[in-house]
Amino acid sequence: MNHPARITVVGAGFGALAAVRELRARDARAEITLVAPRAELHYLPGIIWIPAGLRSREQLVVPLGNFLARQRVRHMQASASGFGASARVLRTSAGEITNDALLIATGGRFLRKLPGLEHAIVPCEGIAAAEAIRDRLRDLEGGTIAIGFGANPAEPNAMRGGPMFEFLFGIDRQLRREGRRERFELVFFNPSQEPGKRLGEKTVGQLLAGMRQRGIVTRLGEKPLRFEADRVVTDAGEIPAQLILFMPGMTGDAWFDDTPLPRSPGGLITADTQCRVPGHDHVYVCGDCGSYPGPDWMPKQAHMAELQARVAVRNLLDALAGRPVQAAFRAELMCIIDALDSGTLVWRTERRTVTLPPMRAMHWAKRFFERVYLAKYR
Repeated sequence: MNHPARITVVGAGFGALAAVRELRARDARAEITLVAPRAELHYLPGIIWIPAGLRSREQLVVPLGNFLARQRVRHMQASASGFGASARVLRTSAGEITNDALLIATGGRFLRKLPGLEHAIVPCEGIAAAEAIRDRLRDLEGGTIAIGFGANPAEPNAMRGGPMFEFLFGIDRQLRREGRRERFELVFFNPSQEPGKRLGEKTVGQLLAGMRQRGIVTRLGEKPLRFEADRVVTDAGEIPAQLILFMPGMTGDAWFDDTPLPRSPGGLITADTQCRVPGHDHVYVCGDCGSYPGPDWMPKQAHMAELQARVAVRNLLDALAGRPVQAAFRAELMCIIDALDSGTLVWRTERRTVTLPPMRAMHWAKRFFERVYLAKYR
């Protein structure tokens, strides 16, 4: 290639920004374009602390102008809308952009197929959802709070359940701090008898034990059928509730439908362990929008997205240079399940699973990681 590589990255989340950093570190000459509606990082792991007042919108929205300038990245303020037979020309809401390689890192989209989902708050849809939880909790004088999550029935691992445990334990702790826990009943519901199984059997047992210790009611093995303004209706009965938090399963972005990209049963982009999209030269994917080979516990989380981003970039640049594409990502789950004043560390690989008991130090470790991580982009 005689000219500098023209590389388009779609998205502005964990995978996309990790890819930008890796691209610039490996290729000083590449012409990198980031396609995203806003030049902002919304640090969604921190929204669990919004209801208790430990974080605000201003603390979790990081403008990316300075970071992109340092990395010499052009920001195209637009949303991707598709491409034709060739991915070399990406269509966007602001026009077309030509590339030599395309990296898609737009994250997932939550399924909204359950009837009445408008009566529930879907926390990970963004900061506004966490603010709505904060405001509803402030206004409630008592009652039942029902918290649960589901999966994509066509692709069970396309889900994100971890934050719901954090909201559950965090709200319990918040109400205790405020001296009004006795006015509320907390109910956790899930279609599985072992919710959070991808975290490991020991972790599931520890989470359920934590619910019992806190007086949280569990309704396990109950499939949600619909939501109403004041209740969750399952295949085993009803859960009357004044506040409902529910995380549905995930699928791919709607604009994927306007491309010839191969799709998984759950609607995600099919990729291999090199993060390549089969049948499309120089098209790569990382993060939640992709469906990858690997263990059934492989997570949809920021850490996994960054591991995939680094592999995708290495392979993308090797392919453009005519070198063999050999790098493959490793499946790794790493998270701290926070409860406002303590945290449970979970680390899982294909060789081992480590779950530590709740510790105050882990809560502070999660806050420290946030500060260090965001400093890269401020």
